[in-house]
Amino acid sequence: MNAHQFEFRSIEGKPLKLKDFEGHPLLVVNTASECGFTPQYAGLEALWRKYRDRGLVVLGVPSNDFGRQEPGTEAEIRNFCTTRYGVTFPMTGKYEVSGKGAHPLYHWIVAQAGEAAAPRWTFHKYLIDGKGDLAGVYPSKVKPDDAKLVQAIEEQLSSSHSGT
Repeated sequence: MNAHQFEFRSIEGKPLKLKDFEGHPLLVVNTASECGFTPQYAGLEALWRKYRDRGLVVLGVPSNDFGRQEPGTEAEIRNFCTTRYGVTFPMTGKYEVSGKGAHPLYHWIVAQAGEAAAPRWTFHKYLIDGKGDLAGVYPSKVKPDDAKLVQAIEEQLSSSHSGT
């Protein structure tokens, strides 16, 4: 089993299958609009714009799990992200990402990497390689432009284009 087995509902209400991103590195980030880390939306959008033509997919997963910092409806979340941060990367509907009710992708991540990989707060990042395997876990404090994260993305983009 890998990440490509899972699907979400997009913030627009359409099916969003991770298998559609097969062959591309995927950065999955649980997000919230009223968090101290919310300005990371700008950095995520910058990553998306810089690397999308090379194959990177950034996927925002709005969640109200931590401190009730995502209280809005999906329409309100989408409006906030596009007007405040110019977000154009794909986003899912609002999901639980922690605990028993977490989306199955997050249960899979914990099964792959252990309980320490579970999101502890908003803007926790997971890098999934083009084959659907978990390639990296980055806590909330790791900003989108952090050298470790950027290097890991670059490595995934290089390997996905070399066929490995």
